Amino acid sequence: MHHVLDPGPELLTEAPIEVVEYPEEGPLTEEAIRGAVEAHGCQGILSQVMDPLRNTVLSTPGLKIVSNVAVGFDNIELDAATRHGVMATNTPGVLTQTTADFAVTLMMAAARRVPEGDRFVRAGRFHGWAIDMLLGQDVWGATLGLVGVGRIGGAVARRARAFDMRIIYTDEVPLPPEVERELGATRVGLATLLSEADFVSLHVPLTAQTRHLIGSEQLAQMKPTAVLVNTSRGPVVDEAALAEALERKVIFAAGLDVFEREPDVHPGLLGLDNVVLAPHIASGSVRTRSEMSALAVRNLLAGLAGERPPNLLNPEVLDRVAG
Repeated sequence: MHHVLDPGPELLTEAPIEVVEYPEEGPLTEEAIRGAVEAHGCQGILSQVMDPLRNTVLSTPGLKIVSNVAVGFDNIELDAATRHGVMATNTPGVLTQTTADFAVTLMMAAARRVPEGDRFVRAGRFHGWAIDMLLGQDVWGATLGLVGVGRIGGAVARRARAFDMRIIYTDEVPLPPEVERELGATRVGLATLLSEADFVSLHVPLTAQTRHLIGSEQLAQMKPTAVLVNTSRGPVVDEAALAEALERKVIFAAGLDVFEREPDVHPGLLGLDNVVLAPHIASGSVRTRSEMSALAVRNLLAGLAGERPPNLLNPEVLDRVAG
C-alpha cells in the first residue's frame, strides 16, 4: 500500500526487522517509552522531536540506536546515549531548503499581515479598498538579522538577497570570508543585530545557552517596526515575554512555527492579531518529510546492522567499540 511518506515506511516494512508501533494512547513520557521498549526488547527507536529520550530511556538494556526524524536533537540526552553505548542520529541537509522557504513565508506573512487579512475578508469586514487598510512593513530592501547561520540560516540569506535585503548575522563561528562576500553578510553582536534588524530570524539549536536567548530585554532592543521569526525551537524565545511585547506593540509582529511547550501555545498569543502561528510545519513539504523519513530509516537500519549510520551524532560510541 502506497504511503505519502514513502520510501521510508516501505524501507521499514521490507527490512529484515520486526517493527513495533508505539501504542497510540501511550503518553510520551520517559517511563512510558522505556516500558514500551523493554516490553518488546527493542534495539532501535525511530523518534520524533517531541519524544523525550533521556537517561531513563537510553539506559534500557539492549538498546543500540535512536534515530531522530529531525535535524534538531535537543530531545536526546546525547551524553547519556554515549555513556550507554547507544548511537544517536538525525536528518540534516534534506530539510534545509524547505525550512528556509517557510522562514521567509513567515517573515512575509507577518510583515504584510496575510493571515489577519484573510480573517478580515472571511469575517465579511472587507467593504472596499482603503488607503490605510492593514498596512504592513516592507520586506524588500529591509535589514535581515540572522541569529545563527548554519545550513538553514544560510539558505534564508540566499533568498533574502533576491529581496535586496541587507544581511547581518550573529554566530559563535564566523562564516568563511568568501561566503560572507557571496551573501553580503556582516557579522555583528546580538545587541547590534537586534537594534538594527527589521527582521530577526532565529536559526540556533536549543542548548542551555540558547534557551530564552530572546526575552523581554532583547525584545525591547528591537525596532517597534521589527518582525521576529522563529523556525528553530520554541524555548529559544521566552513566550510569555513575547506575548507581552506583541500586545504592547514593542515590536510590530512575529511569525512562529515552534512553541515553548508544544503543542501548548501561550494563551496570551492566541488572542493577538500581530502574530502568525504555525503548527511546527517548516519542513512540512511532501517531498522533504518523505526524504527525512527515509534518511531516518536508513540511519536506523545501518545502526541495527552494526554499520556506521550516515548521520551519527556521537561517533565516539563506535570508536569505543572498535578500540
